[in-house]
Amino acid sequence: MPLLDRIKSSQQARPLPGVLLRLLMRLHIDIPLLLGLLLLMAFGLFILFSASNQSFALVSKQISNLIIALIAMFIFAQIPPRKFKTWAPWIFGATLTLLFAVLVIGAISKGAQRWLNLGLIRFQPSEIMKLAVPILLAWYLGDKQLPPSLKEIGVCLIIIAIPAVMIAKQPDLGTALIITISGIIVLLLAGIRWKLFASFFVLMALSLPILWHLMHSYQRNRVLTFLNPERDPLGSGYHIIQSKIAIGSGGFFGKGWLNGTQSHLHFLPEHATDFIFAVCGEELGLIGCTALLVVLIYIVGRGLYISNHAQDTFTRLLSGSLILTFFVSFFVNIGMVIGILPVVGLPLPLVSYGGTSMVTLLAGFGIIMSIHTHRKLLTS
Repeated sequence: MPLLDRIKSSQQARPLPGVLLRLLMRLHIDIPLLLGLLLLMAFGLFILFSASNQSFALVSKQISNLIIALIAMFIFAQIPPRKFKTWAPWIFGATLTLLFAVLVIGAISKGAQRWLNLGLIRFQPSEIMKLAVPILLAWYLGDKQLPPSLKEIGVCLIIIAIPAVMIAKQPDLGTALIITISGIIVLLLAGIRWKLFASFFVLMALSLPILWHLMHSYQRNRVLTFLNPERDPLGSGYHIIQSKIAIGSGGFFGKGWLNGTQSHLHFLPEHATDFIFAVCGEELGLIGCTALLVVLIYIVGRGLYISNHAQDTFTRLLSGSLILTFFVSFFVNIGMVIGILPVVGLPLPLVSYGGTSMVTLLAGFGIIMSIHTHRKLLTS
């Protein structure tokens, strides 16, 4: 090839990164948010390989789940926010119907009736409700004068309570808790008065005896174990005790990747799912856990930036709820693993091994990207 042609070809090749960035923007992908999510996924696969005792099969399944979840994120990012606003009642109604179907014909696994088996796919409708509740609440409050009135707050609480109670009956207390929190976040972002918010917590405190009576025996054990794990060190307190041992033994720098003993010798239960943060603490120490939290803060910060620059009330409430619910899920899992919160069976988002939860989570990030990128198109 002549020298002049080589120079021309090299000059044409240089703008490739810029072309890729423009392509991603045209596809409604928010690049800073995508980079943060990819970094968190890579970190998760790195930890999962060790937590699964170097199981290539499990890591391959997780990669497949991530690819499906990224496709879902891409699809949801293409849908303009006004479409979600139009579809909000239908999305909620369809998901509520699926939840009812779970209670009637749902598949039972490990003593819980949470799944619908449609032959080709097996999924948890409760995960879809993590999106349906914020979308419906943002739709309902989007055209109202804020802060919401007492009547509007009552309607919102009914919208939150119906799916939360149905999911708690499966039983799936962790998902019911997250859905409740996502709804409360929408109310907080809508400017609910602090006096009403405080009154709600007082009412919850007064209803604790009733809630205690309605709890399953294993849920009561979790609360008692949270208050005193040593009351049953070989039974209900075993998980949290082993988790604390794993994190504490990691120290500042950790024992090194693949060198954890609590997970590899099977002392730590659910080490690839709910308690994977304990594996991170044991093998990577405080340094590794801090790095994970830095990535989390970056993602949440970017999400809050998008929410703050949203065009209308609907998109602001929806994006703010989705990103803060992601943060709360992270906080609850880590708090559970280190013993400052009761064990509720929530995975660490994009780090723990999972399927349906990962798809709905990244679909939510697709909605956040759609809110930001379509806003740019409308204001340009």
